[in-house]
Amino acid sequence: MIYRSFQDLKLSALGMGCMRLPVVDGKDTCIDETAVAQMVDYAMEHGVNYYDTAWGYHGGQSELAMGRALNRHPRESYYIADKFPGYDLRNMDKVESIFEEQLRKTGMEYFDFYLFHNVNELNIDCYLDDETYGIYTYLKKQKENGRIRHLGFSAHGSLKVMERFLAAYGKDMEFCQIQLNWVDWDFQKGKEKLELLRRWNIPVWVMEPLRGGKLAALSAENTAKLAALRPEESMPGWAFRFLQSLDEVVVTLSGMSDLTQLQENIRTFETHHPLNSEEWGTLMNLSRDLTRGVPCTACRYCTTHCPQGLDIPSLMELNNEHAFAGSGFLVPMRLKVLGKGKQPADCLGCRSCEAVCLGDALKFYGKTVTVEKLLPKLLEDKAFYDNSGGGMTLSGGEPLLQHDFLHALLSRAKQEGIHTCVETCGFAPEAVVKKIAPLGDI
Repeated sequence: MIYRSFQDLKLSALGMGCMRLPVVDGKDTCIDETAVAQMVDYAMEHGVNYYDTAWGYHGGQSELAMGRALNRHPRESYYIADKFPGYDLRNMDKVESIFEEQLRKTGMEYFDFYLFHNVNELNIDCYLDDETYGIYTYLKKQKENGRIRHLGFSAHGSLKVMERFLAAYGKDMEFCQIQLNWVDWDFQKGKEKLELLRRWNIPVWVMEPLRGGKLAALSAENTAKLAALRPEESMPGWAFRFLQSLDEVVVTLSGMSDLTQLQENIRTFETHHPLNSEEWGTLMNLSRDLTRGVPCTACRYCTTHCPQGLDIPSLMELNNEHAFAGSGFLVPMRLKVLGKGKQPADCLGCRSCEAVCLGDALKFYGKTVTVEKLLPKLLEDKAFYDNSGGGMTLSGGEPLLQHDFLHALLSRAKQEGIHTCVETCGFAPEAVVKKIAPLGDI
């Protein structure tokens, strides 16, 4: 096992993330503790000494399971990390009771590492309002009392959010945990976040090194490109070798779900093989191919011309994230922060932004039509609808984004006796859904 220096400690370069532990019958809250104990024993035997849990992992069961698994080993043989769950704003006034409960659940007298969890756009104001919530003051006091040995924070927020947090508390932060991998180096501004932490002289812990498993299962074409450079390296191995190329990274956390994954990752971290320039360049090219989305440069000319005041570059960034990841909490979280009236559905379709876009980010596709122009086309097939029992289905894109036009067209179609249906994901204000729903026949 490779070890990295942190103050007077030697930490295993691979840490065991405890968010994706083995479970029984696919139930996230039903942890297979026999399998967990086996994994922890194997990890300890092979030099892994860092274990990262949290209040919300596995519906609150991770702390319990990891406490039982780790307490079978000498306390001085491992380091355990836990976190204050500020991702849920309902917890902000409960720092003392939650901290005490975390110690109880894990069976620990102290935490080696403790973090402000998931500093982001949604909770940054609460985290910084120490007069109201006292989170910073309380955690500092626990560190002074030896119940927290090292205090840090994790961040899923933007660079600006991290800068705000560091401006307030940076002098007391001993480490920072960020999402970092070869895709997010540019895609989620990982490079800039790493440079920010370097300026603060704060060591880096890494989460999501495999982007939720996406980087462990590349296409056959991309796998072949990497295999040509390192035939013996696995796809997860490439992600870890990328992180081994960054001197600032101390601990890389991997959420391993079974013993086989653990064994494979431990084998990788038995050796230090950072990337050469050709290998690095190949990964960056693959990253650009994988994340090719709306090519917004954030010049912000569009925002000065938007009558709704939408933050269009931020929306383009979230669109690209959603197109790549497909799911996850990041996009919904950031959309929630934007607030009412600033959502994608609030776009008027006026095309003012398109007129001033300097690049190719904002292009209008399709053509503008009126109900009066479209209806005669639909009526050409009415005899077919009547004989077949069919009708008109409106889909997209998302048709509810153009709900005024949709309402007018459906109303006219109903007047003409055309059977109607709307195909939608339902991502629209409740009032819009209620307005359109009565006009559909299915």
